[in-house]
Amino acid sequence: MNTLGQDAKNHGTAVGLNVDKITINGGKPLRGRIELKGAKNLVTKAMVAAILGDTPSVLKDVPNISDVRIVRGLLEVHGVTVTHGVDEGELILDPSAVETAHMADIDAHAGSSRIPILFCGPLLHRLGEAFIPDLGGCRIGDRPIDYHLEVLRNFGAIVEKLPSGIRMSAPNGLHGAKVSLPYPSVGATEQVLLTAVLADGITELSGAAIEPEIMDLINILQKMGAIITVDTDRVIRIEGVAKLDGYTHRALFDRNEAASWAAAALATEGDIFVGGARQAEMLTFLNVFRKVGGDFEIQEDGIRFFHPGGELKPVIIETDVHPGFMTDWQQPLVIALTKAKGVSIVHETVYEQRFGFVDALVEMGASIEVHKECLGGRPCRFGQRNFKHSAVISGPTALVGADIEVPDLRGGFSHLIAALTAEGRSTVSNVGIIARGYEDFITKLELLGADFELEG
Repeated sequence: MNTLGQDAKNHGTAVGLNVDKITINGGKPLRGRIELKGAKNLVTKAMVAAILGDTPSVLKDVPNISDVRIVRGLLEVHGVTVTHGVDEGELILDPSAVETAHMADIDAHAGSSRIPILFCGPLLHRLGEAFIPDLGGCRIGDRPIDYHLEVLRNFGAIVEKLPSGIRMSAPNGLHGAKVSLPYPSVGATEQVLLTAVLADGITELSGAAIEPEIMDLINILQKMGAIITVDTDRVIRIEGVAKLDGYTHRALFDRNEAASWAAAALATEGDIFVGGARQAEMLTFLNVFRKVGGDFEIQEDGIRFFHPGGELKPVIIETDVHPGFMTDWQQPLVIALTKAKGVSIVHETVYEQRFGFVDALVEMGASIEVHKECLGGRPCRFGQRNFKHSAVISGPTALVGADIEVPDLRGGFSHLIAALTAEGRSTVSNVGIIARGYEDFITKLELLGADFELEG
């Protein structure tokens, strides 16, 4: 089994998914209701934030996904007690016995995840030291990790690169810093927030990410006793406090999962009610969904997404940081765009290599060309760097069944949608990767009437 296949198996096994493949008989509309829990991109960071408190925290609406299992394992090897509450999806996190973990234990639980880097600020506050294992290959030295390390140095951390990983210490404690992000990185913003709240003095972060998940993390930290001000110009100011308590919080719904099921409804000419979805956090997506030809109804307990009939329309989409069109939304929506009459353009400006998933779609009959140029809008930071980051989708084209291998989380769910849309049988392998961010997606497919079989 190759590395990708083993990684997929590990993610699936973590949540009880003991199969590697799903065979789908496509061409059947998805109809029914599914329910969302908390956002993967908030819940995992909220779990880390619990280390900062002097008392236990209670986090509600936690999804049963493998990324949550990874963070839970990392917390437990650091001495945090994690137990289930009375309600489904409720976790109680008690950090009273936080301790230093061994490199090998951190590595065993982290796998290929970069979440250990976000533990560093809280652990430096609690223990005065933190460790990051070698995450494999060149990953420990790439720009995102190096930037996290530079941020921590700004707060006063001493960083030592060792053969087995990285050791950090703060013999003089951490102090407020002035940090300017060259790009509104979500991970870097989280790093600053989780480090600054207990740092001595004031931290000013400019160029911050302001995604709803970031704002919900700020809500959590404020509940714990933090003092955080968010200005309208992407500047966040954090006044360090001496101590924080635990929190009780219901996590923000997963807008990425909501958009994925919405795209599935549109591509399969179906009708899906997504319980727990809210309008405010999905405003930009809803506008594009309507432009393509989809329809929706906002209700008190969720949003109904459906194909109203008629032809779908081509659109030009440019992904961007919030409040723009999210990069995680474009991959599922591309499947629906293969059915639109005319030429659609998707210009990816957030991740430089996000169109690898289209190779399988072309094999299934889609007409998609990927270009290095910035198409459809303003030039972006990838335009002169030789990355294929613009896609031209011509339609309508009929997709036909094929054997597909899931490459990544969002691309994998997009492949599921493609298989559900296509005429004939498709076999999708490495489906465990989808379990990283989509809770009980097999059960949800059953609820929506999909025709499939599980294998291996």
